[in-house]
Amino acid sequence: MGERCCAAVVRVLVLQAAWALSGGQVRYSVPEEAKAGTVVGRLAQDLGLEAGEAEARRLRLVAPGRRASVEVSGASGALLVSSRLDREELCGKSAPCALRLEVLLERPLRVFHVQLEVTDINDNAPVFPAARKNLSIAELSTMPGSRFPLEGASDADIGANAQLTYALSPSDHFRIEEENSNSRSKSLFLVLTKSLDRETIPVHRLVLTATDGGRPSLSGTMELVISVLDANDNAPQFNQSVYNVHLTEDAIQGTLVSRMNATDLDEGSNRDVRYEIDTVVPPSGSDLFSIDANTGEIRLTGALDFEVVNLYDLNIRATDKGTPPLSGHCKVVLEVLDVNDNAPEVWVTSLSVPVPEDASLGTVVALLSVSDRDSGENGRVRCWVWPASPFGLEATFAGSYSLVLREALDRERVSEYEVEVRAEDGGAPALRASRGLRVPVSDVNDNAPLFAQAVYTVLARENNAAGAELARLWARDPDEAANGRVSYSVWDGGVGVGGGGAAGSSSGGVGWRPASSYVSVDAESGRLWALQPLDYEELQVLQFEVRAVDAGEPPLSGNATVQLFVLDENDNAPALLPPAGSAAEAGGVAAAEAALSLSGAGSESGTLWAWAAWGAPAGQVVAKIRAVDADSGYNAWLRYELWEPRGKGPFRVGLYSGEVSTARALDEADGPRQRLLIVVRDHGEPARSATATLSVSLLEAAEAALAAGSSSASSSAVSRSAAGVELGAGAASAATNVWLVVAICAVSSLFLLAVVLYGASRWAPRAAVLSAPGPTTLVCASEVGSWSYSQRHSRSLCVADGAAKSDLMVFSPNFPPPPPAPAAKDTQPEPSALLDTVSGNTLFASRCLVSSPPILSRPLGISCLQRGSAPAD
Repeated sequence: MGERCCAAVVRVLVLQAAWALSGGQVRYSVPEEAKAGTVVGRLAQDLGLEAGEAEARRLRLVAPGRRASVEVSGASGALLVSSRLDREELCGKSAPCALRLEVLLERPLRVFHVQLEVTDINDNAPVFPAARKNLSIAELSTMPGSRFPLEGASDADIGANAQLTYALSPSDHFRIEEENSNSRSKSLFLVLTKSLDRETIPVHRLVLTATDGGRPSLSGTMELVISVLDANDNAPQFNQSVYNVHLTEDAIQGTLVSRMNATDLDEGSNRDVRYEIDTVVPPSGSDLFSIDANTGEIRLTGALDFEVVNLYDLNIRATDKGTPPLSGHCKVVLEVLDVNDNAPEVWVTSLSVPVPEDASLGTVVALLSVSDRDSGENGRVRCWVWPASPFGLEATFAGSYSLVLREALDRERVSEYEVEVRAEDGGAPALRASRGLRVPVSDVNDNAPLFAQAVYTVLARENNAAGAELARLWARDPDEAANGRVSYSVWDGGVGVGGGGAAGSSSGGVGWRPASSYVSVDAESGRLWALQPLDYEELQVLQFEVRAVDAGEPPLSGNATVQLFVLDENDNAPALLPPAGSAAEAGGVAAAEAALSLSGAGSESGTLWAWAAWGAPAGQVVAKIRAVDADSGYNAWLRYELWEPRGKGPFRVGLYSGEVSTARALDEADGPRQRLLIVVRDHGEPARSATATLSVSLLEAAEAALAAGSSSASSSAVSRSAAGVELGAGAASAATNVWLVVAICAVSSLFLLAVVLYGASRWAPRAAVLSAPGPTTLVCASEVGSWSYSQRHSRSLCVADGAAKSDLMVFSPNFPPPPPAPAAKDTQPEPSALLDTVSGNTLFASRCLVSSPPILSRPLGISCLQRGSAPAD
């Protein structure tokens, strides 16, 4: 036993050296019947693994289709014998007996092929088919040199351990002889060396010993009992000693295998021959054959299987009917031919699923083993995968394949693949087999949320309730689970406050308010809420961005722009504007504008003052009511109505201009003063209104001219007029002449100035009244007219040195000739406290305004107003 162990160690060392030279497949050798736990080889070390790496990377053994009887130690990585190894059970008579094993190593997944050769030891002694063999040999008629076939012993071992030598116990009449025929086995004969004499020795008892070539050798014995017969001295003889037959494994029962033919030279009953099958090797085939005793026909009684036994030896005996009967023997060697009766077999040895959709090309998804029990072309297997994409097969070793990724995956397009591995052998007809694999694809965060619209336009009415839902935004993320869960947030945007500009513009504003102070978006549903009531007069357009972010790692996001337009409601009543500034503030221009002023000291609260000369013709403008509405559009479109006095009075009001003009010529019958009640209404639903009271004093023409001249000639006189200083009767008479002279000079000067300006404006090129959007257009207005422009459609209008205005009010009254100086007895407000008028020729002042698209259809006298403040110059 010690010698056997030493021999095994030597074989292992030699095999490891062969592995180092080949650099490929690992080969080990282990003797059969090795004890459980015997170390076959240091597998982990031979594979180049570090200490402890075998257990960490789950080094394990795969032996498809059979019991391996060996295992890998998880701790040491050594290949150990796990159960009894019987070479004869594993391989039969095949030599060498090599077991193909697959070793798997994870992280990363690798496969190694190990060939384990189970070497033979002399553990089987030769065995004869029977412990006793009876022979009958006729005396005298059996000549020396006659040979009697014997069935030799069989040894389950191979090689030298199965090389048998035979020895016969000492005898003077017999010896043993071996003969090599053209078959694959030796023929054994008992040779008669000396004639038999029944009277001397009727029965010969010999012992035949078979010894194998193992060390130590083993032997088996069989007793030969030879009975000496008398008379019939000719045995049947076959026409050939060995019959070679080939038969396919798919031969059906009853198929003729061969026909035996034996002859006997004797006559009578001694020449009648009967056939029988003496022995069959291997013994398991005894039930597969039968022979007709009279004709010698051998027929098939069972099914052949090339994969189980591919060669049968049949020993046929022919016996005559003599006394004693004589026998002749021959051998039938039946070789079974392979047919393609076994389909390929496909095993999945390892499957790594699910596969992430960002897996790189060449990733190993599964390991497969393919085999076919047939031989030759019938056992040559061709494999492929269906469908052909995105996976493919790569051959790693004979009969081993890897299912690898050939094309990029996209879980959003295909979330799971049903893959079929197909195998086909080379037989005719070819046989096929398949193995289905289910390969799910796991998600990675490779898709950013995408809004249904790049820009959302939202309309909201002002004065909405806080918390009102404005819109619902939705972004789609085709990923799954957390990668597709989207949350929303207000990301960017705001508005300048203090100037009422649109979102993103701080022009005229005194601060900046983020969009998140106006609106909020629900993080889960994407609903857009208003945090506070919206005011159109403060905010017309709010533009901001909403960001959608998924919960993947790393998170991806998408943006959408929201344009929130606030719709105007008629929530502001018209507001009357205060009178225009003083002459000094106006820079000489106020003299060209007709403005309404509030009453001075001692006047009725809220009453506006104006004067008109008796005899003024119909259509002469005596005053202009100025009002503004903070709303826009129709809500800010104002109309003026004369509420009192009703009927046919001496005055009328322009429906949209607000100009108060004479409806007919004035006379003294109209009285010294007219009180007008004017209602200003917008066009909103419901309409809102404001009321103005205008007191018009009727004066002589000279008084009206004097009042106009005094208001424009001296600021001190204006100051005194504003203070309500009264003139006595004597002082008024003395001052009349002075004021007449002053008025004449002023009127003359104004007339000359008007002529010069008229000529300049007549011959100078005018700026285009209408133009398309584009460069800044210079608009100069100087003639009579009036207009009210909506804030919604307004453009930026400004004087050269002033701030931008958002509303445009334009008017220019017609002026009557100067009236005579007022009588001293009439106590009237000073001219500076009344609506400014200019008599004589038309006096105008030209202002140049900057406008983007033009808004005027005729030249106008223009005044720029800032809503909520005193009118501009």
